[in-house]
Amino acid sequence: MVHNYQLPEVQDIGDFVGDSLELARISHDVPSKVILFCGVHFMAETAKIFNPGKVVLMPDLHAGCPMANMIDPLKLKKEKEKHPEAGVVTYINSTAEVKALSDICCTSANGVKIARAIDKKEIIFVPDKYLGAYVARQIPEKKFYLYEGYCPTHMLFSKEGILKLKEKYPLAQVLVHPECRIEVQKIADAICSTSQMIAFAKNSSVRQFIICTEIGLLHRLKKENSDKEFISGNTNALCPNMKLTTLEKVLWSLEDMKYEITVDERIRKKALAAIERMVTT
Repeated sequence: MVHNYQLPEVQDIGDFVGDSLELARISHDVPSKVILFCGVHFMAETAKIFNPGKVVLMPDLHAGCPMANMIDPLKLKKEKEKHPEAGVVTYINSTAEVKALSDICCTSANGVKIARAIDKKEIIFVPDKYLGAYVARQIPEKKFYLYEGYCPTHMLFSKEGILKLKEKYPLAQVLVHPECRIEVQKIADAICSTSQMIAFAKNSSVRQFIICTEIGLLHRLKKENSDKEFISGNTNALCPNMKLTTLEKVLWSLEDMKYEITVDERIRKKALAAIERMVTT
């Protein structure tokens, strides 16, 4: 299983390539006894939550997520104490322990749908404040409490940088990930998860796109749309954690059956409830 931000050569050997939501759904039903997850830790952890009886491996245990590390159970409990009437919607970019304290999880692809469906007028959204702000704008009838988390890689996109690119490529459409700053979201032609960017580019008659997400996605976009041009909104927008996985590490992981991901069973069951609600909503 390979995330869209992985190195091109790793994407090319994947049985399944996708975003967090796609991979979560696939891992829910995959028949294989062993799942090798090429992504970051919370993704492999999600696969293990769905598949306690299967072996889930990561080629490099150091592939973490800075955003996921910005929220922990203690911090979330404090937020819940401050807003006792609010439901907790947690971005899937989070640890199993945080998911276990949540009412429901979401991804960038279904955040609006999930927040609208939850039977609460107040919502604590963790950990990404920019995705949370995007979701909140779509549902003004609900009150949102946004946690101050963010993705360092998506912070690299700026309004000024995008406008300069628009001058150079005036016919290009700007596709922006909702983890980007609000000022960048506001000048987007479309705000999309990575899977939504892929679908948008495929179905659009436009031939040029400025892509504001981690640069790994450009490989798949170019591969699936050879007749179109994709320009990175910032060529430095690289997630170092996503790039820790290499072909050599994939081989070594399969040869040695490591590194195996484990989740405490008590936490797993609680986290599973929140993720199951996401998948079935």
